Amino acid sequence: MGVITDTSWMIGGPQGSGVDSSATLFARSMAVAGYWVYGKREYHSNIKGAHSYFHLRVKTTPVRSHIDPIHLLSTFEDSTAEIHAHEIVAGGALIYDPSVTKPETLEMDASVKLFPIEFEAIIRDLAEELGKPAAKLAIVKNTIAVAASLALYGVGLDVLEEALKGLFRGKKAGLVAVNLAAGKKAYQVIQSVEGWDTFAYRLASQTNKPEPNSRLLMNGAAACGIGKLKAGCRFQTYYSITPAVDECIWLEQQTEYGIVVYQAEDEISSINMANGAAYTGARTATATSGPGFCLKAEGIGWAGMNEVPTVITNYQRGGPSTGLPTRNEQGDLLFALNIGHGDFPRIVIASGDMEECFEDGFNAFNFAERYQTPTILLIDKALANSTQTIPKFPEKHLRIDRGQIVGAPESFNPEDPATGLPKFNRFKVTESGISPRSLPGTPGRIHFLTGDEHTEYGVITEKPAIRIEMMDKRDRKLATASREIPQDLQFKLYGPEQADITIVGWGSTKGIIIDALEELKNQGVTANYLHIRLMSPFPAEKVAEILTNAKKTMIIESNFSNQLAKVIKMETGITIPHHVAKYTGRPISQCEAVSAVQEVLTKNSRKVMLSCGH
Repeated sequence: MGVITDTSWMIGGPQGSGVDSSATLFARSMAVAGYWVYGKREYHSNIKGAHSYFHLRVKTTPVRSHIDPIHLLSTFEDSTAEIHAHEIVAGGALIYDPSVTKPETLEMDASVKLFPIEFEAIIRDLAEELGKPAAKLAIVKNTIAVAASLALYGVGLDVLEEALKGLFRGKKAGLVAVNLAAGKKAYQVIQSVEGWDTFAYRLASQTNKPEPNSRLLMNGAAACGIGKLKAGCRFQTYYSITPAVDECIWLEQQTEYGIVVYQAEDEISSINMANGAAYTGARTATATSGPGFCLKAEGIGWAGMNEVPTVITNYQRGGPSTGLPTRNEQGDLLFALNIGHGDFPRIVIASGDMEECFEDGFNAFNFAERYQTPTILLIDKALANSTQTIPKFPEKHLRIDRGQIVGAPESFNPEDPATGLPKFNRFKVTESGISPRSLPGTPGRIHFLTGDEHTEYGVITEKPAIRIEMMDKRDRKLATASREIPQDLQFKLYGPEQADITIVGWGSTKGIIIDALEELKNQGVTANYLHIRLMSPFPAEKVAEILTNAKKTMIIESNFSNQLAKVIKMETGITIPHHVAKYTGRPISQCEAVSAVQEVLTKNSRKVMLSCGH
């Protein structure tokens, strides 16, 4: 019997049927067993009914992306088999309910092994044993589908039990025994099928299991939320919008950290409340997605004019308008760099993996307060909703930086007219562009705030000389930030310095491309990857140096117009000749990335379109 070290598993069903719960149990079980997991979640924008699925990849070594072929498809209803059966590889397996799915009607390879499970029969048997109505046990279908898969992969019941204990705690702890009993029956059914133990994609055992609590299993939304809490975020506003709402709901559950999470009546209120709280000194963020980000434009401009350190997290999804509400896209980069009318500085960061979501969620507040300017954090929907096992986040290097906050002046007598109402030059012109900041209520630090152009003291003015002075002052912050922000937070080159081809990317393409580098190496291709993380201020000089020295360059993006390529040309004057694009709303797979690189190398294709995924 052969074993493998890398496998692809999928479960699907109608929206609202428990697909996410099944995938969570499977992912936790594999993580408990010591494997590394990466899972992508695909769901429709309707609340219930349409087909959704969860595609997980399991490896004996760290994994950062999904692959397209399916080794094992597990389902308890018919639509998933109809839609995905043709994706099962030769020698793969289908777990199905024979009462609703007829394998002979499916388009799939003849060598796919079939494992029928009568879900209702198992539930009836279980109900009789426990003395409970079968209708109340229908939900264990999810556990049956997962347990059957674990049996084929050679993962034991002890792992399933530990995973169930992690999911069902407190008042729900009684559900562990019920679900484990269902899992045992699923194991028995699988083991009764001839040849079950010769499944071609049985996983190699993990002999070196990780130390307890040494790894995390999470998605990008939670990773960003953890970073915000560690940074001292105490107020977050939002208006319910997919997929940003996932992070906000997660934060709402962290009551022990003292954070207030407020659902405003609309996006405009959300940004204005965040601005007000940030101005008072609270570390504040607002989270949104494309359409909501549009509505925040004027509020972000107000924060830029008044140098208020508001953090805005934009979870990118398919656009324009309502677009693809629950699908992935990297379509907001140019908008984030230019949101709001007129010119004002803003920091723009694009996270590329779970670690960066965490670190950027932390650093966004440092950048906002140190440089006194709105800071925008871009996270792709694919990253926000993907599930991954990762090592625990390193934290020792993180330090909170609140910037230049000043207290009351030393010589201050509130009863003396001469010193009681001193003018405070909140917007003092400095070489760095950063002015001393005071918090409202600080004695002797009275100043004005307005949406209009103003003097150093915040007084409205339209004088040309002061306008020039203030615009130049604000703009100098970006040059200061560019000098001070560490290079590894701006960009990073992965792989050898010299390569056959240099791949450029950003956001969620990071993990995909890094995984692809190893596969390309196995195919005899030497490639490296330039990952760009800081979009404003843009690291133009260093990026230009790397691209100028590259033999051949290409860029991979999940948008229609190759937005990062345009930014690079604007900032460096360099045109990247080979573009790989995907804008179907589905994330790019490792398979697609490898294939695209090979096409550029062998055919010299200028544009490669990707479209895998349902």
